[in-house]
Amino acid sequence: MITGHDYSAFLEGEYLSTFVAGGGGAVKFAVATDDDHAAAFSAELAQHAVADGYVVARVDAALTRVHMMEQVFFAVAAQIDWDALAKTTVRAAWAAAAHPVPDGSDDITVGGVAARYGVDAAELSRDVNRYLQQRIYRDYEMVQEFRIAMLRLCQAHLATGQVTDAEHGAVLDWLRGDLRQMSLLHSAMIFRRVGRNNARQLLFSLAHWLSVNGKPGLLLELDIRRLGFAKRPRAEERAGLYYTKSALLDAYELLRQLVDNTDELTHCCVVVITAPEFVTDPNRGVDAYQALKLRIFDEVRDVRRDNPYSSLVRLGAA
Repeated sequence: MITGHDYSAFLEGEYLSTFVAGGGGAVKFAVATDDDHAAAFSAELAQHAVADGYVVARVDAALTRVHMMEQVFFAVAAQIDWDALAKTTVRAAWAAAAHPVPDGSDDITVGGVAARYGVDAAELSRDVNRYLQQRIYRDYEMVQEFRIAMLRLCQAHLATGQVTDAEHGAVLDWLRGDLRQMSLLHSAMIFRRVGRNNARQLLFSLAHWLSVNGKPGLLLELDIRRLGFAKRPRAEERAGLYYTKSALLDAYELLRQLVDNTDELTHCCVVVITAPEFVTDPNRGVDAYQALKLRIFDEVRDVRRDNPYSSLVRLGAA
């Protein structure tokens, strides 16, 4: 076994600071011996990632329905400061338009910048919008709905009336899964809800969007230890979500899709934290879904020492 301390340092050195930051993607499975090892590994890995500049998102199967890709995306989206990313892009747009906003100023509106430089606000608005459309809408590394949503968030901070406060709030609610009426986004040219058919591509788009805004990427921790519970405890002892066998298989299929789509995943490292039952329980573990097992399980290995480059690594004491 490899210790969580050593494995988190390995991931930082071999993946986060090099391969993933350079545009790569990886999906890793870490089998934690117990809750303490899982918590310590998660904390150290997040510490390394934050130090490198990554945005870290944690999704716990006990709190989020991880067998539904849209719920995973909503949980990640709730941890993202979308407006801060939009403001970074708007500042870059002003710099590209030869009207940079000083670091000490928070006024990035068209009116504020026009007053600062003594130019016509209408002409300035055309220039900055042209840049935003080129930078965002023509960035085909992101899916169209995501591009439109990011463009609207950026335009909202220009305060020209293109995007109303209601539209701005609706875009954020759409990203976080809180939007009740899609009609609120029709004027923003977004017509489809986030669902299992587009959530994975939106997640991939988010990782790319982070890199566009100066971040090395996204570290996503998926804690699926709750999947190992074969049956729910008594009502008074229950806490969070529990999964039927059908939901378990859907969760494993979601993970299988992430593994298979690694080539499309850029600037993103997904670390799946599992319990020992993941590799030992024939009913609730990876044996229950051969399509995933065949992609990550190491049939031939040294029983005394794990290969840290493997897709699946067992964590424990030294």
